Amino acid sequence: MSFDDIIDRRGKNCSKWDMLPGMFDVPLEDGLAMWTADSDYKTAPCVIDAVLRAADHGVFGYWTDYTNYNAAIAWWMKTRHNWTIDPDWIVTAQGLGNAIALCIDVWTEPGDHALIFSPVYHEFRMKLTRAGRGTTESPLKREGDTYVIDFADAEARLTGKEKLLIWCSPQNPSGRIWTVDELRQVAAFAEKHNLILVSDEVHHDLVYAGNTFVPMDVAAPEYRHRTVTLTASSKTFNIAGMKTGNFIIPDAKLRGDIKGRLTALNYEANRLGYEMVTAAYSPDGAAWVDAQMLHLDRNRKTFDAAINAIPGVSSMPLQSTYLAWVDFSGTGMEFEEISRRIRKDARIAPSPGPEFGAGGELSMRFNLATQGARVDEAIARLQDAFKDLQ
Repeated sequence: MSFDDIIDRRGKNCSKWDMLPGMFDVPLEDGLAMWTADSDYKTAPCVIDAVLRAADHGVFGYWTDYTNYNAAIAWWMKTRHNWTIDPDWIVTAQGLGNAIALCIDVWTEPGDHALIFSPVYHEFRMKLTRAGRGTTESPLKREGDTYVIDFADAEARLTGKEKLLIWCSPQNPSGRIWTVDELRQVAAFAEKHNLILVSDEVHHDLVYAGNTFVPMDVAAPEYRHRTVTLTASSKTFNIAGMKTGNFIIPDAKLRGDIKGRLTALNYEANRLGYEMVTAAYSPDGAAWVDAQMLHLDRNRKTFDAAINAIPGVSSMPLQSTYLAWVDFSGTGMEFEEISRRIRKDARIAPSPGPEFGAGGELSMRFNLATQGARVDEAIARLQDAFKDLQ
């Protein structure tokens, strides 16, 4: 299998592609979908084989034993991230979106707030809003080609209504990998202000050579009494549609809170998702991820070199993720003009920067987890759309 084999996802009820006309006014026929965070190539052969074995068996009844599934997660975390976890810490959610929503539901009440550091994954704010909760937003500081945390600003913005700190690591949309010292400072900040620390680490496997991702629990284990880590194989293996993700919660009280709510909702994840994750978190899956990262590395280097050559446009260097964060502020254009050129002239649908909050007003996020030919085509279209700046 090649990551460059073109797969046409249009007309398959694929949100990433089939929503182009309605959401972005980009034509489906020749538009390029570079927004939502899933990839355009097939998942690992070991995962596909697990699906085929299940299909050959032909019976999809109730499921009872999660031993192999939990053991596979524990093996993966130890092998890939040097994180030793007890399988009993694992609680399964219906994907990471569901896990974030459950954290909000369990540990806040209507009118409570969560602290976030922006620009950040827009669904943090959207889930809070849908649940009748508020958002306390502290902008990250831009220093050169990266972001840093302004703890003094965050502290000044607290109102006393905050119950959660929802953290993004690696950082989405910038691809920033936080240092151990920064992670410890975040955990200490949560401790000081009595906030439950929810660490969304869904992109943790997508790390480029020369960088090392450290889980929050590894960086700051003394704060386990308030730390909830969220992980999934969804971004890594492009199986988000299976809606299978995990809470990893060392603290028995916090873990019991989530388990109790899931029991009350009569929730149990789907069996096929368990089978696929178990297959993914294996030596074969690890080899496939390593190959995928080489492909993504080529895509990001090609994209960045071309985009950075457009006057006034800069792509933040990625340490992790497949999501390029592109700043158009140097063009002197308003966001509406930037968006028009990209959507109407280039016929590309990236994620609009303003959705990510403060700091994203003149930016766009481009998904590079696609075939090299599509990245090349996107580059050519963007260069043409902004050719008057050359």
